[in-house]
Amino acid sequence: MPRESRAERKKRAQRIARALRRAYPEAGCALNFESPFQLLVATILSAQCTDEMVNKVTAELFAEYASPQALADAEPGEIERLVRRTGFFRQKARSIQSASRDIAEKFAGEVPRTLEELVTLRGVARKTANLVLGTAFGVPGLAVDTHMKRVNRRLRLTSEDDPVKIERDLIELIRRDEWTGYTLRVIQHGRVCCDARRPRCEACPLRSHCPYPGSAPRRAR
Repeated sequence: MPRESRAERKKRAQRIARALRRAYPEAGCALNFESPFQLLVATILSAQCTDEMVNKVTAELFAEYASPQALADAEPGEIERLVRRTGFFRQKARSIQSASRDIAEKFAGEVPRTLEELVTLRGVARKTANLVLGTAFGVPGLAVDTHMKRVNRRLRLTSEDDPVKIERDLIELIRRDEWTGYTLRVIQHGRVCCDARRPRCEACPLRSHCPYPGSAPRRAR
């Protein structure tokens, strides 16, 4: 791909965003939730776990502990038992209980609505904070997970590895009102097309905007 100026890359990013809107008009959060608190907990549990499993676990977890205060007061061993299937269950149990306690005691039982406050909660980094802000509160955010990292690097919208630096690159390229939708569409694209090992470049709706097709490794025969 020829070397791009910043202005050219921004125009290409806008074309990519439009193509994603056409390809995935119904893209949304795959985690089940009925409140910002439930989404926060589900997102913490989703680290290195499938959304399908998280949804099964949170259905049971929230049936027992419906509020931040209830989860804050729960027996740690009982939380561990309920979230065990998500992996790294001890760490995750400590994180969601600590975050629940802070929400109950420091934020009057309400999930905070700013990134600066959200990232003070245990287990909440910028990715989780931006997802909660964008999906639960309608505050635009770019949540950089593994799909966002892989797809945007293949698109050459960033060359960074660090999620914070990737977020900064995308902020310069994607319109602010598109941030949340762009995140959700890229995540879906990463799941159904731009696979880590075997990307389906031949069927990719972004192929005409992407330098990656043609460089994908051929399958061994």
